[in-house]
Amino acid sequence: MPHGFGDFNGLIGIVILVLDIIALIDIFRSGMSTTEKVLWALAVLLFPLIGMILYFIFGKKGMPSLK
Repeated sequence: MPHGFGDFNGLIGIVILVLDIIALIDIFRSGMSTTEKVLWALAVLLFPLIGMILYFIFGKKGMPSLK
């Protein structure tokens, strides 16, 4: 029997991949400048977890808020 969290780690990897794809689609559909889009896309591609989290926290600042 396998030990550890092998299947769980695989599932987390798939979830991160899906969220990264969603972030990339959102980046390229946004109204940001081309430079901003490229920089955010590089951040998400080079640092999948951290880049995605930072984008959803700080990159969507131009989006209307729910007030």
